Amino acid sequence: MREEKEIIVTWSRASTIIPTMFGHTIVIHNGNEHLPIYITNHMVGHKLGEFAPTLNFWGHARNDNRSRC
Repeated sequence: MREEKEIIVTWSRASTIIPTMFGHTIVIHNGNEHLPIYITNHMVGHKLGEFAPTLNFWGHARNDNRSRC
């Protein structure tokens, strides 16, 4: 019998990843939608919010000359 790990849904982006979470899929809310994140051993000690970006950078506008003199 194969043991399946349940998917955990959370809104807490400030939670720290601990070693018992290794191998689980945690669905993190980024403010707009829930993003599934598979926890690996390299993620232990980091925060959940680091793996669910809240902004999508589309680049700078071509006619943006404010930073140039």
